[in-house]
Amino acid sequence: MTGAPRGPVPKKESERRRRNKTTEGGDSIEVEVINLDETIAGEVEVPAVDPSWHPLARHFYESLAKSGQAIWLEPSDWAVAAVLAESLSRDLNPQPIGINEETGKPVMATVPLKGSSLSSYLKAFSALLVTEGDRRRLRIELERQKRIDAATEGGKVVDIVQARADLFKKQG
Repeated sequence: MTGAPRGPVPKKESERRRRNKTTEGGDSIEVEVINLDETIAGEVEVPAVDPSWHPLARHFYESLAKSGQAIWLEPSDWAVAAVLAESLSRDLNPQPIGINEETGKPVMATVPLKGSSLSSYLKAFSALLVTEGDRRRLRIELERQKRIDAATEGGKVVDIVQARADLFKKQG
């Protein structure tokens, strides 16, 4: 799986005004919108979480398994995710920062994540389509029925801006 293209995050398909963008050959570009309630995951087995991982590394790995893009992940992608979680866990857990002169034992401390490490993690997360922006750059949109239902009221789309303005009028 390769990383998403660079550049600004494209708008959601529903937010686009012009929908006639074409490829160099003149074919229309279609955005794949996937309703997760109608999609069945493949036969790929998600490797178990290592209980010794740092809680944030475990959370990342578990959330990846529950996310919509998991339908595209192959065993090699899960191996990459496991390596990322292991490395992230090591970076987040206490690390040796010196040696105690009296005992000769290592002094352990939690150290801030290095900028270069964070940059590397973000690049790897992008390759796994972890964020919405990464997916939209590849013209992939995921929809969950709960989110769709929350944005509608009695079958009508709720105007969020107007709802917020009405709320402030009531409070003020």
